[in-house]
Amino acid sequence: MTIPGFPDAAPVDGLIGGALIGVAAAVMLLMLGRIAGVSGIAAKAAGLGGSGIDRIGAWAFVIGLPLGALAVMLAQGGLEPSFAGPVPLIIAGLLVGFGTRLGSGCTSGHGVCGISRLSGRSIVATITFMAAGIATVAVMNAAGMDVLK
Repeated sequence: MTIPGFPDAAPVDGLIGGALIGVAAAVMLLMLGRIAGVSGIAAKAAGLGGSGIDRIGAWAFVIGLPLGALAVMLAQGGLEPSFAGPVPLIIAGLLVGFGTRLGSGCTSGHGVCGISRLSGRSIVATITFMAAGIATVAVMNAAGMDVLK
């Protein structure tokens, strides 16, 4: 299935991925009483705080994220990842960490778990980071850096 303007879109894959994220968030909440916010779980794994999940469970979750991506990559025949290099990745990681602390949670915590619980703070946070992402893409495209290629 191709979508006009988005020839590489994979809506079925997105639907399956979204359903799996929803199921994982529901399992975390219903079975462990814990919100599946990745930043809080990563903080717990690193010994920087967090609550709810024990440290071993936090490490299992954090390690499972890239292993799950690797399993999908291998099942689909591999991918060719590309990125600008280690310096932009480090800067981006630090900015994301700062934003996570500033916003009292990450995109997964607010966007998936917070909105599903009708949290006003999470709804505002999600609108804010979506608007910032849209504005960033618009500015980069206006500057001649086609980020949607």
